[in-house]
Amino acid sequence: MTRSGAELRRTLGVGDAVVIGLGSMIGAGIFAALGPAARAAGSGLLLGLAVAAVVAYCNATSSARLAALYPASGGTYVYGRERLGPFWGYLAGWSFVVGKTASCAAMALTVGAYIWPGQAHAVAVGAVVALTAVNYGGIQKSAWLTRAIVAVVLAVLASVVVVCLGSGASEAGRLDVGASGGVGGVLQAAGLLFFAFAGYARIATLGEEVRDPARTIPRAIPLALAITLVVYAAVAVAVLSVLGADALGRADAPLAEAVREAGVPGLVPVVRVGAAVAALGSLLALVLGVSRTTLAMARDRHLPGALSAVHPRFQVPHRAELAVGAVVAALAATVDVRGAIGFSSFGVLAYYAVANASAWTLGSARAARAVPVVGLLGCVVLACALPGISVAVGAGVLAVGAVAYGVRKWWAAR
Repeated sequence: MTRSGAELRRTLGVGDAVVIGLGSMIGAGIFAALGPAARAAGSGLLLGLAVAAVVAYCNATSSARLAALYPASGGTYVYGRERLGPFWGYLAGWSFVVGKTASCAAMALTVGAYIWPGQAHAVAVGAVVALTAVNYGGIQKSAWLTRAIVAVVLAVLASVVVVCLGSGASEAGRLDVGASGGVGGVLQAAGLLFFAFAGYARIATLGEEVRDPARTIPRAIPLALAITLVVYAAVAVAVLSVLGADALGRADAPLAEAVREAGVPGLVPVVRVGAAVAALGSLLALVLGVSRTTLAMARDRHLPGALSAVHPRFQVPHRAELAVGAVVAALAATVDVRGAIGFSSFGVLAYYAVANASAWTLGSARAARAVPVVGLLGCVVLACALPGISVAVGAGVLAVGAVAYGVRKWWAAR
């Protein structure tokens, strides 16, 4: 139950929730993250992917258990508040909103870079405006558009896998698993690749709009994660077999480069279109998740109360969506947010650290607590393994949020 304000309409089933999760995860990350991850880990790229998947599984399991118990908009903001106390819920919500707002801008600029590189900022702003309008029209419209985007992206990725593995340029010897980047490189690669897994939170943040959440959410989150892992593993193996870890690490557009190296340059424009469509899918789902967490925090007056309004006709948090869209559009128009992926990863890992700590309080059985413990430790390790600037900026933003919370409490006490 929500604490105040109108409730959202429950219209999403398991299939819709899985599609929204896939739209969040199978997005622009897989087109861009493999290169930086390969630079960090070298031959340990697949190990990094495995570590990211394990941490993501623990986070997904913890999120699913909590979402079934607390099926309200806000995700870990709600779980932390209810299980650990108001401060931890607030800190999770702060991490999510700030980090994912930067990620929204990054995805918008990715769309612009692929569609019209010379006017990337203008295209990015147009994409934000268009998708905000879609979200404003109701959650079912967003679910249908996400379904179409996921279908296109999966088709493109399948083509990349088939072309690469079926070409004469593919060599199994390039798949030898090692750790030429060292343990630190593997962990940094895992942290970067985790960015591409993090979309299952979107299912939990939509908990107030899911039918039969106690049954739907625990099924949808692991299913979306499993499908994503299979897709990512297939793509990573295919691209590695053609380029190898060194060339993959140097590639600016690794999937397009792999297709070209495989001898099918005609598929390169298709991959570019697929990347743009994937970024649109990520942006759509990100705006959904950020606006719902904004709604939940506004209900508790951690953000302006006006943002908690729900549209009487469309049953969406329309003011929160418009506010998020405006901030993202301003960022996309004025700044270069390519470096925001590391910062966003730090914020998301902090968010899931709170989720795992919350899930740890749900049961006393050793098996029930093992998963959130592994997830919590994994989040902390991967966050600290990110590039130094990302860690410094992320920690600074968390500190600003904590200070703002303390000032608000002090002012209220007066």
